[in-house]
Amino acid sequence: MPEQREECFVYIQMPQSEETLTCGRYVRERTAQGDFIGRFVYGRRYRANPRAVPIDPIHLPLSDRTFETTKLEGVFGALRDSGPDAWGRRVIEHELGRLDVSEVEYLLNSPEDRAGALSFGDAQEPPSPTRCFNSTLALEVLLQAARELEALPPGQEPSQELQRLKGLVQAGTSMGGARPKNVVSDEQGIWLAKFPARGDRWNNAAVEAAMLALAKRCDIRVPEYRIEQVGTFPVLLVRRFDREPPVGNSAASSRARMVSALTVLDAEEVHGKERGSYLVLSDELQRWSARPKLDRRELFSRMVLNALVTNNDDHPRNHALIAITEHWRLSPAYDITPNPVHSHERDLAMACGTAAGRRATKNNLVSACIRFGLQREEAIARIDEMRSIVAANWEQEVLSHGGSRADCNAVRPAFEIPGFEADG
Repeated sequence: MPEQREECFVYIQMPQSEETLTCGRYVRERTAQGDFIGRFVYGRRYRANPRAVPIDPIHLPLSDRTFETTKLEGVFGALRDSGPDAWGRRVIEHELGRLDVSEVEYLLNSPEDRAGALSFGDAQEPPSPTRCFNSTLALEVLLQAARELEALPPGQEPSQELQRLKGLVQAGTSMGGARPKNVVSDEQGIWLAKFPARGDRWNNAAVEAAMLALAKRCDIRVPEYRIEQVGTFPVLLVRRFDREPPVGNSAASSRARMVSALTVLDAEEVHGKERGSYLVLSDELQRWSARPKLDRRELFSRMVLNALVTNNDDHPRNHALIAITEHWRLSPAYDITPNPVHSHERDLAMACGTAAGRRATKNNLVSACIRFGLQREEAIARIDEMRSIVAANWEQEVLSHGGSRADCNAVRPAFEIPGFEADG
């Protein structure tokens, strides 16, 4: 197999500033043996800048060394976090008209909506900032385009109408999972619009909004959100916590650095599934977070909430750290979705205790509470308090956000957790 090499420049928008600088260069090579090696080096001018910040303070600290990785097929976690997700990759593949898109091509073709403060290009100097988000007034057209693109088989030529709409869809490619989405803006801010998918079995907007409301009731930080009715379809708008809208005549929004828990854990993906650990993530917060005591305790609460609502899609990419200034904190919670499992035994996506690994039981959640800075009595009291809040409010929250009794019945098994008090 012949060697392959591709590269790009990495740009960063400086904290709380409109200024974007070239911070380094990324090279990805495929060896004759078929292995991928990624290399990243900070530029000399950037290192000399007194305001320079690392794109990853632990794995890519400011240095003159050339960093190397073979993880994630040679893509550094902080770079992969700024690339497109599953839905975004699908959009880019349709735009390029082929499926053999390389990792660097995904980075280069991901638009301005990407997560965090990084961007990528072929030129040594970063391009001028642009205002490129769709307006919330365009939600109906965006929903139409997303639904048509979702139904289009890979490799099939899109219709003329979809070709016309594809430019709008291009502005939604990098935030959160495989569901159709887009980034929109209004006078209040920049939002992630999460559209209904064709295979939805319940009102996903109402249910996900209800989970954010439950998290808020449990004193867990969540982004601002609202539901917009687009024709007969509800669309959930979640405010981007890594963006602030442009002010005045400025073309640039303020961007915060952001990395997923997968990057913080320095973990690999195994057959598309990330295996991580809340316990290790809590340990890492002591290195990353400017407020580790608060963030570790909140991480415990998020872990408990995921167990109480059977959100077993809580993989490392659905947790993040954010740096609005030079300091890192646990980001607001997002992508909390119940899974109505008809089973007494249910697992989270990440290890949540020392007694039984990923098993979502009270005993297992309590078993490693000291790793979150909690004593056993505190942890038990917190779990009991949150269980009461969820049990008393989940159904009303679904209904108050536009869900129906049928939607409540569809997700009810996620909240009926008879195995929660088990010894595991």
